[in-house]
Amino acid sequence: MGRRKYDRRRSQKSHIPRNESDKKNVYSQDKRGDGWTGAGYTATVKENACFEQYYKEQAIVAEDEWDAFMEALRKPLPTSFRITGYTSQAKALLGIIKSQFFSELLSRRPEPDEELPKPSCLPWYPEELAWQLDMHRAMIRKSVPLQKLHHFLVTETESGNISRQETVSMIPPLLLNVKPQHKVLDMCAAPGSKTAQLIEMLHADNTAVPEGFIVANDSDNKRCYLLVHQTKRLQSPSFMITNQDASHMPNIQVTQKNGQIGSLLYDRILCDVPCSGDGTLRKNIDMWTKWTPQNSNNLHSLQMRILRRGLELLEIEGRLVYSTCSLNPVENEAVIAAMLNTCEGSVKLADISDRLPGLKTEAGVKKWKIMSKQRDWYSSIDEVPEKLHTQIRQSMFPPSNIEDLHIDKCIRILPHRQNTGGFFVAVLQKTARLPWMSVKQPKPLLAAVAEDGQVGQGGEEEKDGEEGEEEKEGAGDKKERR
Repeated sequence: MGRRKYDRRRSQKSHIPRNESDKKNVYSQDKRGDGWTGAGYTATVKENACFEQYYKEQAIVAEDEWDAFMEALRKPLPTSFRITGYTSQAKALLGIIKSQFFSELLSRRPEPDEELPKPSCLPWYPEELAWQLDMHRAMIRKSVPLQKLHHFLVTETESGNISRQETVSMIPPLLLNVKPQHKVLDMCAAPGSKTAQLIEMLHADNTAVPEGFIVANDSDNKRCYLLVHQTKRLQSPSFMITNQDASHMPNIQVTQKNGQIGSLLYDRILCDVPCSGDGTLRKNIDMWTKWTPQNSNNLHSLQMRILRRGLELLEIEGRLVYSTCSLNPVENEAVIAAMLNTCEGSVKLADISDRLPGLKTEAGVKKWKIMSKQRDWYSSIDEVPEKLHTQIRQSMFPPSNIEDLHIDKCIRILPHRQNTGGFFVAVLQKTARLPWMSVKQPKPLLAAVAEDGQVGQGGEEEKDGEEGEEEKEGAGDKKERR
């Protein structure tokens, strides 16, 4: 027997219990925290000193709320779900859930020492179609009184009638305010729960084929298959999936009413960008050990590029929602402030403070600092050593005109306020042509056949839309910045 094989067999034998007592200890399934002791891994310690130091310094939470904030982050995320489908179908299913499941739970008296939270409707979600149970999934599976509800949720989720969607994830589509006639782009769409919401809004009036449509994009080919799985149950004829880098989203050429070919511009764009995801600590517990401020610094430029491209593809008077599941100002307010200055008044923040009554939010912050990989703090680009200028850039810092940008119109959702994850949302309104996009007279690429059988060209019209040449200019700007 070779030495390696001998060592391997010896190692395997050392884990075999020698008697029944040892066997009971080794394979005990005493669950503590988030790990099964003795079953191959231990619970993750939900501590990160750098995380606490960083966000205390950023003051994203009031000092007297800090303990409640951290306590909420260490608790598992509650179960939330949304009733899906078009309006008439969703309301019918809601009636069944209320009569057959919720009425029994709401009227039942819990036994002594029994933890049985009541299902609660999310007050800010329309038509009572979103609900939350203040228990995480493992507790629901174990609870005898909730077994009937758990089985129903699993069955209906598999059939597509219910979406087990995180509460804060439902917010961006609501703020986008999609109507059946809108042309909609979801730039970073996978896995597709928000896209499904958008499709439902597009068909809100139960029209079989609405005037508008949705283009859902994701840069990851495998995640695009998840997107297909999430959305195919809705069977919408007004929906298309693309697999492109969102920061270089290509123009789609369409025939316009005047017979000319031009680039498609969208009325609504959802820009839920890739982020560090530290607002999901309650769900992704591995992040407690992996979190560093460098994650956010590395993503800042990508987020800027995606947002810039989204604004280029947006119609004048169109609306774009920028969102992240991050708490970090570098990924949130810094990106918005830098882009507002770049747009020179052609884009403004919309006030959404009263759009979702019942949702507890915080205003966007106006002051923040940058921490380097070496954990040094910087308040402005002037303090940053030249050797770090490739890692820490001017756009990461609060601009001198931060007060004029109305960053307080952005909203932050904090975990301890309504027992949710952390989230950031900003709604941008495009009011004029972007300064780097020039006016161009499109050439009439479609020929019109005259009545006498001769081929003639249609007349030229000046357009407000941005064409392919402007995109090349934008790409040139991006190369210079890189």
